Amino acid sequence: MALNAASHNPTGAKTGPISGPPPPTSSETTAALLGSQKDDPLGQHAGGKDGGDQDEGKKIKSEKELEKERKKAEKAKKFAEKQAKTVTGVSTIPTTSKTKEKKAKSDGVKDEPLPKYVEETPSGEKKILKPLDDEYHKAYIPEVVESGWYDWWEKEGFFKPEFDPDGKVKKEGHFSMSWPPPNVTGALHMGHALTNAIQDTLIRWNRMQGKTTLWVPGCDHAGIATQAVVENMLWRREKQTRHDIGRKALVDLIWQWKGDYHKKINSSLRRMGGSFDWSREAFTMDENLSAAVTETFVQLHEEGIIYRANRLVNWDSKLTTSLSNLEVVNKELEGRTLLDVPGYERKVEFGVITYFQYEIEGSDEKIEIATTRPETMLGDTAIVVNPKDSRYMHLHGKNAKHPFLDRLMPIITDDYADPEFGSGAVKITPAHDFNDFAIGQKHKLEFINILNDDGTLNHNCGSFAGMKRFDARYKVIEALKEKGLYVKWDHNKMTVPLSERSKDIIEPLLKPQWWMRMKGLADVAMKAVKDGKIKIRPEFAEKSFFKWLEGINDWCLSRQLWWGHQAPAYFIELEGEPGDDSDGERWVTGRTEAAAEEKAKAKYPGKKFKLTRDPDVLDTWFSSGQWPYSTLGWPRQSDDLKNFYPTSVMETGWDILFFWVARMIMMGLKMTGQVPFKEVYCHSLIRDSEGRKMSKSLGNVIDPIDLMEGIGLEALHTKLKAGNMDPKEVAKATQFQNTAFPDGIPECGADAMRFGLVNYSTGGSDINFDVKVMHGYRRFCNKIYQATKFVLGNLDSSFMPEATATKTGHESLAEKWILHKLTIACKEINQNLTDRDFSAATNVAYQYWYTALCDTYIENSKSLINDGDTQTQVSAKNTLYTALEAGLTMIHPFMPFLTEELWQRLPRRPHDKCPSIVKAAYPTYNPSLDDPAAEEAYELVLAVSKGIRSLMSEYAIKDNGTLHIQLFTPTAHETCKNQLSSIRSLSGKAVSQISILNPEDSRPRGCVPFAVSASATVFLLAKGRVDIDQEIEKARKKMERAGEMVKKQEGILHDENYNKKVGEEFKEVERRKLRDALKEVEEMQRAVEEFERLKIE
Repeated sequence: MALNAASHNPTGAKTGPISGPPPPTSSETTAALLGSQKDDPLGQHAGGKDGGDQDEGKKIKSEKELEKERKKAEKAKKFAEKQAKTVTGVSTIPTTSKTKEKKAKSDGVKDEPLPKYVEETPSGEKKILKPLDDEYHKAYIPEVVESGWYDWWEKEGFFKPEFDPDGKVKKEGHFSMSWPPPNVTGALHMGHALTNAIQDTLIRWNRMQGKTTLWVPGCDHAGIATQAVVENMLWRREKQTRHDIGRKALVDLIWQWKGDYHKKINSSLRRMGGSFDWSREAFTMDENLSAAVTETFVQLHEEGIIYRANRLVNWDSKLTTSLSNLEVVNKELEGRTLLDVPGYERKVEFGVITYFQYEIEGSDEKIEIATTRPETMLGDTAIVVNPKDSRYMHLHGKNAKHPFLDRLMPIITDDYADPEFGSGAVKITPAHDFNDFAIGQKHKLEFINILNDDGTLNHNCGSFAGMKRFDARYKVIEALKEKGLYVKWDHNKMTVPLSERSKDIIEPLLKPQWWMRMKGLADVAMKAVKDGKIKIRPEFAEKSFFKWLEGINDWCLSRQLWWGHQAPAYFIELEGEPGDDSDGERWVTGRTEAAAEEKAKAKYPGKKFKLTRDPDVLDTWFSSGQWPYSTLGWPRQSDDLKNFYPTSVMETGWDILFFWVARMIMMGLKMTGQVPFKEVYCHSLIRDSEGRKMSKSLGNVIDPIDLMEGIGLEALHTKLKAGNMDPKEVAKATQFQNTAFPDGIPECGADAMRFGLVNYSTGGSDINFDVKVMHGYRRFCNKIYQATKFVLGNLDSSFMPEATATKTGHESLAEKWILHKLTIACKEINQNLTDRDFSAATNVAYQYWYTALCDTYIENSKSLINDGDTQTQVSAKNTLYTALEAGLTMIHPFMPFLTEELWQRLPRRPHDKCPSIVKAAYPTYNPSLDDPAAEEAYELVLAVSKGIRSLMSEYAIKDNGTLHIQLFTPTAHETCKNQLSSIRSLSGKAVSQISILNPEDSRPRGCVPFAVSASATVFLLAKGRVDIDQEIEKARKKMERAGEMVKKQEGILHDENYNKKVGEEFKEVERRKLRDALKEVEEMQRAVEEFERLKIE
């Protein structure tokens, strides 16, 4: 005897009723998914495809065709979002339907909101399921459904890898991933939510396939980002700098701050349903990961791959550290622009090119040059002209005089100077310009640094020393005017590099740093991808990977910070022999200081020395580049490393493909001899609904928690003020929130958010994220919830499902159809997930649930259960159970909370001891359920029913509808004759009479037609119930549209190129469209004639 499906209370215990029909289809949900992708006629899906065949024997698509499909998918997605905006209003949840509002008004009673839900289940215990007639369970409320499950999943160890009894990986194989560690700098954003949704979909899907799975969570210490946030906080709250409190105190403060925010990040990940193995959580500054960093640095230094050199870096004067290219934002300027710069009260001028002259030594002649950074002329050490430029041939080998410093600058020749650009003469500042640096090295010029670390001018600048660099800019121009050397200024289109963290202007600055040789490592990484050891998806990402690595430069590892992995490098101070810290020979590395000391002794035998550890820390990417293997225990040869390395997939945003993914590949191959993962999937970047990058200063960053749980406008404002933002940015962000979220953000729930985010993932360009679209998927969740309530309401306590999900031989046509739809959906969704076509996978699940199960089979099952004999009822219930059970397991990877809540209420099949849907088997294709003939027959039934409903609606027939169905093929005739009761059930209560006509029967008098297809036409008796002149006009317009379709199809089928390229299977699809269009023209022509005859009568 099955347990009561409503509550899983002990047998015999009293429970509440569980019945209740599903609500009507939500127009908002329909609109939100209006633009969902349809399967392409050639059998491929648009999003995320890599160009391979989906089925054997089908046409291989070109890159151009694939790109076209991607764009088509994105266009459809944007259309869906636009439609959703027009019909879906943002409101607080739970919402009240218009029907309820009207009823409340008529009764004079207002619906009182429910008190805040309190979960009664003790943390970690299996959730106590309340009856579905409980106030909190009558309708779908995300907070109610999603509470209570995660702690139980975690406590039961469902997310930990499961091995065979012998301790080895299960025979089904293994699947492992590393979560891209978020910066431990605060709350997660929608980009993290997208990563979580896609990765958790993959890990849950593979776990349900019976594999040994592992998903490792963790956080990145994010050196510069974290230190910048804490330093800003320290200044705002205490008016102190890091130098005021010292290195140890700052690091201690950061560890304390990290602890608080780390908990918030992990809490958000749990709330989103991420099925991580938390027992293996990692942090880039954990003991083992720090050991991996030290081991790698020392080993690569010993091999000469890491070296010491004095070279140009991206320098942030406010944070006083070098930056990676990723931490630099390039701001495009069209001309003169005033920008805010940290440390300056007034805005600074950029987008201007200044022309001035240098005097030539020993003559009255002058040479004109131009610069966008006038202050850097204080560091000029040469002027370069093109050797073929006749204007300057007489100056070759001469010197120009610096007007403010006792310095002569040689005039040298190089093809670098373009005679057509400006004056053709170029000032060279080797210590402050990346291009000039190369010229300086080539011609052995003097490198003169003019900047202190804080952005002030140093002792090399004469009377300008001590000035802030941009104050000096204006002073230099004034001094040039005084000497008569200033020429003019002009607007100049240019790019200004800004620090992403401090918003300071980046300065190229000469600094002794640790560098890593990358060319050899890049060659090995590219070979691994070319050889197929790593698959990079989508296709454009792989091309970017090669493009970046082919032009790779050496990597600056040093960061002048206090938070991070301090370089395990020691400078040797020899007694009586001063040394330069840019000299690599004076440095040793060691896994410990004692080991470094032994190296120093061997290097300088018999000499006295002192070791001083480099105060700099290493670039964060150096540690995160080792994430896949260090999180599994390397450099120890751990069991996890043996079982799960290489990992299966690295899924992340395409924007860090080079900065992180490429480095993981290079370092993984170098340090372990193996690729770090076998596949890379790059998802799109999330932008706001207007296509802008999400930024805290714009106010368009959305916290996933706020989207899942809902938040009011005032609460959004409060969060802004509580952050670490500049007051000006807070004001700007507040203004955006007022416009974008006037009513706040509605409660969407984790499941709706996850499903919506995965559906966004077409493998194409960036995502224009819209809260309204997410809210539309909440309605889809409600559809699933109400459908399950209906099924449970029709399975009484004596119901016991069959042992397996197979046919019994008693299935009706409708049952055969839904089982066919189920097995085809299983086949397609498994293939889509294999191909990483995530958007298509969600569309398959959506169409199965929404269209096939809810809107069609459940509606048809009502007549089978209510009017059928005992055998029919039992069969219909078993099919309902199978369709629902498989539907829940199918969509579980996308919607873990809702599916667990509903699956736990289902009675179990005999011998099914599975404790959770998390561990249930994922549904697969079952050939015995594949029934194309049943599909074709029932599709005809559905099409005929739809035709009847369309006619009844179009002609506003509310009751006593009389209809005739004329069939033109024996198969169609037999199908509709046998399925007449189903057609009645699906056609609506307003239909009173339906008759079947043979092909040879005359057209019924006084009727309007609906051409279902070439094999069927529906007729509605309209005489005396419609405006004949109006209907004649309607019929003529329909006939005109059908005629246009005929021309279009004939054009396609007569196209020689089309006939050469396309197979017979696809031609038949177009022929069928032509036949249907011809049939509609014929029927509309006859309708016009019939109406004309009625007018005469």
